[in-house]
Amino acid sequence: MNADQTLSGRTPVGVVLRSRHVPRLLSASLIGRLPTGMAPLAILLTVRDGGGDYRLAGFLIALYAASAAVCGPVMGRLIDRTRQAPALWVSASVSAAALLVLAFADPVRSPAVGAIAAVVAGAATPQLEPCLRVLWEHVVVGERNVRAAFSLDAATQELIFVTGPLVVLGAIAVAGPAAGLVSAAVLGFFGAAWFATARPARVWRGTRVERHWAGPLRGAGVLRLFAVLVCVGATIGVFTVGITGYAEAAGSQAHAGWLIALNAAGALAGGIGYTAVGAAHREDRRLLVLLALLAAGYLPLVLTPGIALMFPLAFLSGCALPAVLASAFALIARMAPDGTLTEAHAWMITSFGVGNAIGSALAGTLLDVASARSAFVLATAAAAASVLMALPHLLRPGTAAQRRSARPDS
Repeated sequence: MNADQTLSGRTPVGVVLRSRHVPRLLSASLIGRLPTGMAPLAILLTVRDGGGDYRLAGFLIALYAASAAVCGPVMGRLIDRTRQAPALWVSASVSAAALLVLAFADPVRSPAVGAIAAVVAGAATPQLEPCLRVLWEHVVVGERNVRAAFSLDAATQELIFVTGPLVVLGAIAVAGPAAGLVSAAVLGFFGAAWFATARPARVWRGTRVERHWAGPLRGAGVLRLFAVLVCVGATIGVFTVGITGYAEAAGSQAHAGWLIALNAAGALAGGIGYTAVGAAHREDRRLLVLLALLAAGYLPLVLTPGIALMFPLAFLSGCALPAVLASAFALIARMAPDGTLTEAHAWMITSFGVGNAIGSALAGTLLDVASARSAFVLATAAAAASVLMALPHLLRPGTAAQRRSARPDS
């Protein structure tokens, strides 16, 4: 047993969680990213309480999400060229202020102000997720433990989308409609500030290398990896909409929330389980296998069985996602050119988000013109497409990236 794998019989995830700075960085990152899971519902409820329609609410939510997706890589590039802490402080302050404007400016009466606030809030979203992934190799010792950290990171993301809406509902119940956006602003700022004041974030500096306009996009295989993540994101987007349509067709729309929660629970369980898996000799081959498992997990949903059987199938379908993401995190760390890793992780988030949006839109159309079964067929097809894209070697034989990926876990 290698010393970097376990200490006194500890599991890799135990080693990660006991590593200095990790509890703070992970907790701060999750808290600071809660607005991602809170803002859509908070915006919707704020607009509806002010007498606005779903079209306005959807427009503002789309602006928030789109600006975050577009500006994430830009923010990532800025951090790669400077430092984490100042960028997080400024972006957290701007995003929180914009959310407060959105809460109190009455977007129904002043839709232009609401639209500008939504764009600014999304665009200034602190890049905590990419920053954390860049720091893992600095705060966790040993290749296997770094992989466990990536897996734990991917698994705990589910908590954001489970906890975020609950916090919004609780805040509104206690303090009124504006409290949802106010709590998102406060939690986002607090989490980013707590992260930015941690020593690893304060001392981290971007690598001084020759710059290129394409950033990480010029890395061999990087664009194809991002395309893979678009397909994975589409799979998840299709499922979320499709399972809602399925529950409604089954006569119990309330079951949709439970089915989505079970999918998230499966992801959490799968991510924690994957922390025990060692490093791969070839990470791109590992990713290919995991993508195949993801497609296999969604395939049984095509049968659209009764609600009782759909519950375990929803759980099963979520199990492979964190492993897929963890493998992609590890792979991009080998593929991205020096000095571009933060931006590369931001592009991964954008790729997944774009795929999620496309999948959601296509699933909605299929539900209108066909059935929930056709949506699940599309989810499986999107996952299968990710497998096909990953079939050719993502790492070219003999490249430095492949040699780094193939180094032994010792």
